[in-house]
Amino acid sequence: MIEVKKLTKRYGDFEAVKSISFTINDGEILGFLGANGAGKSTTLKVMTGYLSPTMGNIYVNDLNIIDHTIDIQKLIGYLPELNPLYSDMRVYDLLKFTASMRGIINKDFNNALDKVIEDCTLNDVIHKKIEECSKGFKQRIGLASAMIHDPKILILDEPVSGLDPNQIVEIRELIKKIGKEKIVIMSSHILQEIQATVDRIIIINEGSIVADGTPDKLVAGAKGNNK
Repeated sequence: MIEVKKLTKRYGDFEAVKSISFTINDGEILGFLGANGAGKSTTLKVMTGYLSPTMGNIYVNDLNIIDHTIDIQKLIGYLPELNPLYSDMRVYDLLKFTASMRGIINKDFNNALDKVIEDCTLNDVIHKKIEECSKGFKQRIGLASAMIHDPKILILDEPVSGLDPNQIVEIRELIKKIGKEKIVIMSSHILQEIQATVDRIIIINEGSIVADGTPDKLVAGAKGNNK
């Protein structure tokens, strides 16, 4: 379980995230929805330990992000909005390199590789150069890289941004599959992109949470407000 408690993040005088609190349960796929600049990516970066909170804290089971940053990072797989791939590498070499940074080598790497190839359907591209792969496959490669250490938590920042409709459907189905085993948090600025994928949506606006509920509940509420 993840607990975000009164999280605030400031950049100088600008308050990007304003004392937000929420809980994510094991086995839940959470959609983090908001316009560009609403505070989504900042919140996710604090959750990964990439940024430090100005105030408040984040708890993963009995650990908190301030005192146990490295321990929590070991539990997280993170795919940022700008997919950090080395385009001149082959897919196999990238995954081997990523695994080695996590201390996964030899037989353990072979087992981890087999799992992410199957989960992310990478059989057709595993020996290709990344620059030769479609954008849809590049997203799958990024996911595989984030999952190579079998994290308990997967954080995806705008994972379907820029994909065509068929690729979006493929990534949605993959996220649903992953969500059966892990906590998955994905962000988007478009409701339709996450509505069919997640169990619950949190809407953030100007650094504050303005809604929290199931997709059906939030859509019904929006329709009611338009009457």
